[in-house]
Amino acid sequence: MTVSQALREAADNLAKVSDTPRLDAELLMAEAIGITRSTLLLNHMRDDVPPAFAALLARRLDHEPIAYITGRQDFWTLTLRVSPAVLIPRSDSETLIEAAIEALAARPPQRILDLGTGSGALLLAALAQWPDAQGTGIDASDAALAIARINAAELGFGERVRMLHGDWRRPGWRETLPGAFDLILCNPPYVETDAALAPQVKEHEPHSALFAGTDGLDDYRILTPQLAPLLAPGGIAIFEIGASQRAAVSALAAASDFEVRCRQDLAGHDRAVILRPGAAA
Repeated sequence: MTVSQALREAADNLAKVSDTPRLDAELLMAEAIGITRSTLLLNHMRDDVPPAFAALLARRLDHEPIAYITGRQDFWTLTLRVSPAVLIPRSDSETLIEAAIEALAARPPQRILDLGTGSGALLLAALAQWPDAQGTGIDASDAALAIARINAAELGFGERVRMLHGDWRRPGWRETLPGAFDLILCNPPYVETDAALAPQVKEHEPHSALFAGTDGLDDYRILTPQLAPLLAPGGIAIFEIGASQRAAVSALAAASDFEVRCRQDLAGHDRAVILRPGAAA
């Protein structure tokens, strides 16, 4: 069987588990051969199918995300390493970087904090955007921090970033942080405990990075009252939110005397809340 034939057959099978079956098949085939997808499509469609393809396809048919199979995920301008220890970075989260660029256009941040850094996606994207900035990422998972440190080193940010163990659910977590920050980024867990999720999410991505109580707001309740001392004068915090959480998260932020704005993602869904210390909105 040629690569072209195998891709058609694989796409038919993957239609049962994926919204992008042909793309998934091509990515898996490229991974099996050890080349890029574009090189595959241009130069290898008549080749014999590599032996490794069947095992990769079986993993995807078992709902394992493509990013975990290949160990990579693109985010912003970066390609990041990922593993089941970290949430897969999604394009929706790029809304936080876009919001930061707009909000800090007149005053680029020098010190950036990423709460719950996971793969380091938000922090490293911000450091790529602002080459003079220094960054700190915290996470409660040592396995996630290991991935974040690898990404920082491979992207050449090793001297500009610190990845620290920290759990905002435990007292004293702020004591390890070096001072105050011009920009705080956070994509906290915000999924309701009983939410219906696709198998590739619920069965494979880390639950500690997904679920936040019956209404999905537990971590916002913990974090929002603790933000002000972490912000330098003129600093802002930007949180990712679920599409239906704008009002609830804005109310929590306003109760802690933050002015609140919201930015939508490309699909028009509420996705990022921008918090500035000041009079309650």
